Amino acid sequence: MRLVALLLALLAAAPALAGRREVAPDTFAAALAGAKAGDELVLTPGRYSGPVVLSVPITLTGTPGAVVDGGGAGSVITVEAPGAVVQGLAVTGSGLDNEALDSGVKLTRTAHGAQVIGNTLTGNLIGIDIHGARDSLARGNRIEGLRLPRMNDRGNGIYLWNAPGAVIEDNEIRYGRDGIFVVTSRHNIYRGNLIRDLRFAVHFMYANDSEVTGNVSVGNHFGYGLMYSDRNRLSDNVSINDRDYGVLMNYANRSDIYNNIVVGGARKCVFIYNAHRNLVAENSFQGCGIGIHFTAGSERNAITGNAFVGNETQVKYVGTRFMEWSHEGRGNYWSDHAAFDLDGDGRADSSYRPNDLMDHILWSQPAAKLLLGSPAVQLVRWSQSEFPATLPGGVTDSHPLVHPPQHDLPDDLMLLARAAPAWSEETTDDDTDPLAAH
Repeated sequence: MRLVALLLALLAAAPALAGRREVAPDTFAAALAGAKAGDELVLTPGRYSGPVVLSVPITLTGTPGAVVDGGGAGSVITVEAPGAVVQGLAVTGSGLDNEALDSGVKLTRTAHGAQVIGNTLTGNLIGIDIHGARDSLARGNRIEGLRLPRMNDRGNGIYLWNAPGAVIEDNEIRYGRDGIFVVTSRHNIYRGNLIRDLRFAVHFMYANDSEVTGNVSVGNHFGYGLMYSDRNRLSDNVSINDRDYGVLMNYANRSDIYNNIVVGGARKCVFIYNAHRNLVAENSFQGCGIGIHFTAGSERNAITGNAFVGNETQVKYVGTRFMEWSHEGRGNYWSDHAAFDLDGDGRADSSYRPNDLMDHILWSQPAAKLLLGSPAVQLVRWSQSEFPATLPGGVTDSHPLVHPPQHDLPDDLMLLARAAPAWSEETTDDDTDPLAAH
């Protein structure tokens, strides 16, 4: 009987412990001040003045037409409580202080397990700042950043710092500086996001042991940049009409880069700079100025099963070592490799070597291109083909594929691929080398 009485008392007290109530702009401040852990405040249509601070674990829910406006100072909504939820709101009007990381929604380091779901964030410097909030979630948000003249003055769509276990998925991010910018974090998941018209779609700095899967980068300057980061998985992503690089690896080690598609005319489909012991496999690199640029002493990488299709220059290898780009008897597909497969095993009967001595001369001395049609250049190239011992160190694919692995874009992504990217119309001062900047 005593147990039954205790259960009845708990049930009777439940409404006082946690409740759901609708609030209007004129009652919001009082409702927020009196909210208890587990409460849900439902914001009815109207404009709510920020800044808002969630210091207890409540759910802040918006109905259509509910807008929280920060008034141009600081962060609009700051979440300090663990497990708090911000969902369904329109959030606008943060400050413009990059040093203070002014944001639409800011999760502080005490807000572990907080969730930001299904919000529309526009007119903020940073859309969502996950600042040390481990095991947090940002899902299904639409973020539109600022279009200030200087790209470096803009903020990031989602900025994540030291927040292990965070999941960033199914967000749509457009304009600003970087779509998802990650610094000093690990064990995170970035999945299913659509990122358009920024500098980087996904930008890692000192970010390890994370998963980047199923994202779409459209019309950015750079697609996916892994810098000073180890043991990451970059798979099943798409880069469409990105300007400079589809995939950039700078001091990125022991990572798996597989089953990605880069298409639409980037200057370099993939750039590997001082990156070691990575697997680059089953990707499709199409229609770039350079298919793969490989330099700065990158070693012990396995490059196999990729399709290099219709790139102006398939490989730019800057170095003197001999590199084998096949793994366990399986190489890559090269659209410019005219070869036979007499035994029908799917491998060409002749090796593929993309670069010769003249290529190295042309890269180091661009003015030498004036001599391309001269008999002297043709003689050098003929000599190297007849006497391979004269070749410098470089890339050889001993087992090239005769058919490309199939990587087909869905119809909706094909439409995006046909659209003109925003960078083609921009006149900003953002033409900086990402390697020189770090």
